[in-house]
Amino acid sequence: MFDWSDLKYFLAVAKAGSTLAAAKSIGVNQSTVHRRLQELEKRLGCQLVKRHPTGYRLTEFGEEMLGYAESVEDAAVAFERHVSASSKEPRGTVKVTCPAAVGARLMRSRLIEKLRTRHPALRVEFAMSDMTLDLAKGEADIAIRAKTPTDNALFGRKIADSQWAVYASHLYVARHGSVRRAADINDHAVVMFSGELRDHQSVRWLKSVAPKATVAAHGSNLTALLMAAKSAAGLAPMPLIVGEYEKDLVRVFGPVPQMATPFYLLMHQDMRQTPRVRAVFDFVIEHLSVIRPLLNCEPEPFPTRKRPSGRKSADGRNITSRKQGRR
Repeated sequence: MFDWSDLKYFLAVAKAGSTLAAAKSIGVNQSTVHRRLQELEKRLGCQLVKRHPTGYRLTEFGEEMLGYAESVEDAAVAFERHVSASSKEPRGTVKVTCPAAVGARLMRSRLIEKLRTRHPALRVEFAMSDMTLDLAKGEADIAIRAKTPTDNALFGRKIADSQWAVYASHLYVARHGSVRRAADINDHAVVMFSGELRDHQSVRWLKSVAPKATVAAHGSNLTALLMAAKSAAGLAPMPLIVGEYEKDLVRVFGPVPQMATPFYLLMHQDMRQTPRVRAVFDFVIEHLSVIRPLLNCEPEPFPTRKRPSGRKSADGRNITSRKQGRR
């Protein structure tokens, strides 16, 4: 009989496409993934994955077993959720997934310390990433996301707005000049999102105001745009909570209302009565007056680049999972 927990390693490799990426996703070393996957295949008597030059691919047998393994994972996650919900006291670890800039600002504040004082048995673990972790599969307990939720299984509310502007490196501005109006961007090189983010508000806005701009680089995430901008590749849109605190960058235009994105605080419906998760969720809502300025990052009037004052509030209405229009 095989070890049920070995299915976790099979699923990680199937999703990530490599043992290294799988190891990072579940917090173990690569050799552990290799060993546990090989042990599972030995117990089953069949090969689940096959190595290729570009990574690992499922065998025909692996493809057949993937759905069954996912069902086991779903059942295990549901089991864990119900066990957690049965606890009366908020204790244990709550994993919060959010963009890196958001996590960094929350950790620099005194909010986490205040939460620990109120609930000594609680521990918050931040998963700071551009990737969207699956709350339904227990990859995180709470999410702070800069996009409107579309999953009907999620519960939450809008907590702030993220303002965006256009940035460039000091070197780029010295070489090519700055921007006085949006149409001037046509005369510059730009960096924009690609892949899953190719329809992002910033991409739509850039294409609408500067259709003749030279696209110097594409990036699938914010980190890629940041690195390209810092290397003087071109102008790059990014949230103020990132751009305003990068000493290598200067804000050349904005903030731009059309690029603003909402921040939502979310958890899975099944976790609403889980004390440890509910305690953190309710704590964030209770302290929105402190958290909103951290996420809004309202700047001084352009082009002064002093530190943000953070006085602007955001709409904190309850939401459902349906897409909502901005007021």
